Amino acid sequence: MASRIASFPSFLAFVVVTVATLFPSSSSQQQPAAAVPQPRGFYISCGSDKDVQVGSIKWAKDEGFTAVGNASAINKPHLLPLLAALRYFPDATARKYCYQLPVVKGTRYLVRTTYFYGGFDGGKEPPVFDQIVDGTLWSAVNTTDNYRRGMSTYFEMVAQGQGKTMSVCLARRPDTASSPFISALEVIDLADSMYNTTDFSRFTMTTVVRSRFGSKGDIVSYPDDPYNRYWAPFADANPMVESHSSISPDDFWNQPPAKALKAGITTSRGKKLAVQWPTTELPAATYYVALYFQDPRTASPFSWRVFDVAVNGNDFFRGLNASAAGVMVYSSMMQLSGKTEILLTPNETSPVGPLINAGEIYQIVPLGGRTATRDVVAMEDLASSLKNLPPDWAGDPCLPQQHSWTGVECSQGSPVRVLSLYLSGNNLSGPIPDLSSMHALTAVRLDSNQFSGTINPSMEKLANLKELHLNNNNLTGKIPDGLKNKAGLDLRCKEQLRGTNLNEADKEEIMSTMLHPCTQFNDEGRGLKTSKFVR
Repeated sequence: MASRIASFPSFLAFVVVTVATLFPSSSSQQQPAAAVPQPRGFYISCGSDKDVQVGSIKWAKDEGFTAVGNASAINKPHLLPLLAALRYFPDATARKYCYQLPVVKGTRYLVRTTYFYGGFDGGKEPPVFDQIVDGTLWSAVNTTDNYRRGMSTYFEMVAQGQGKTMSVCLARRPDTASSPFISALEVIDLADSMYNTTDFSRFTMTTVVRSRFGSKGDIVSYPDDPYNRYWAPFADANPMVESHSSISPDDFWNQPPAKALKAGITTSRGKKLAVQWPTTELPAATYYVALYFQDPRTASPFSWRVFDVAVNGNDFFRGLNASAAGVMVYSSMMQLSGKTEILLTPNETSPVGPLINAGEIYQIVPLGGRTATRDVVAMEDLASSLKNLPPDWAGDPCLPQQHSWTGVECSQGSPVRVLSLYLSGNNLSGPIPDLSSMHALTAVRLDSNQFSGTINPSMEKLANLKELHLNNNNLTGKIPDGLKNKAGLDLRCKEQLRGTNLNEADKEEIMSTMLHPCTQFNDEGRGLKTSKFVR
């Protein structure tokens, strides 16, 4: 895969990162809250009963972003305020537990989840569970090793908004021993230029590593990085060099913070520079790789250095001139596996040795799909109109398949459509909304609930409907003609009997002859019209 060079930000990705750290604690984050403005996006302290200030970022309590779960305080010494509370989800019958946040369709977002167990359930080890973004299964959440070392764990992703809301959900696995939990959630909107070579209608990217080379000490984040990305220090046996020139992040597609390029790894003139990075082996997969270079000398006609860049023996970029203004080289789809080596080979005429300042690697992950928009809107309308909803009625109604909403069955393939609503006996209440946009519906079972109002005439438009069970509710009014006369429809309902000329004994005798008929008396109460008899 040919690499490309760019002098301003490049792709956007779906990032998954785990970092063995309690929380990044750069000196910049420890400034008073008034020193810098609040960054853009959502910063949520899960389970907290009040807003939490950490450095220059104010974290909001999670009220209004989720309707499920319980809050718990974590009583551990020397904890950052952000880790002093969490939300956990004890309902084992729910298929997922979701946070929902407003987003702009087509905008890319950095999503970060943070976990610190703290023994909230009285156990010794944290449970293992899954996390989901919209309809895509993101990753397993296993924080055991970090927790044993007294550390928290965070995961990152960059995802594109697919509608008006983005859902970040947790879900149980077969081996989940206790309640899933979460400490903090961030959803940060990114600039249009960032990570823009990835097709986010088809893929996401999970973060493998994001490093600033030639550095020791603190992680660089907000306010040095306005998007609060974490740039971890990386140093090896190679010589380190400090930069004496400045860069403008806006000149790079991915907008790396200037502080992340302030140092680098280098070697002597005429020597090759080999860097083993990241330090862990990578699973065989497709990756996005971005490398950042900047000549640390003061800009002049002689401040240039030229070298070739190779990754695992394959050409990444040839004849790169790392100027004082800085340069980014990237590959959008690169096959990697095992150990990764970056090799910089200097040009024979280059007056100084090669160097590297920073880098990012993300794994490319196919999207898990999305339920058809018209079905999503209809299901959201249904959910908003009802009371006593199942706890997992949030996020994508159908996806991931093993974590669809309770009582919802869906098709496979693309687009995913809602096929059936099996909601009998769930104590649901409210009116039945317009479902006419859900063209693929074949079965709707809403019996034995507390639905009220009339039977929505939109039901007549469901051409594929074969089952409609509305019996044992509080519905009133007439049955739409299109339903009464629809061939092949198993229609079960018990409408309030209208008519003043029939006494209660007559009505009871009529009703006793049918299991769950839809009955309708004419306005004068003379004669009985019955749609389908279900015996």
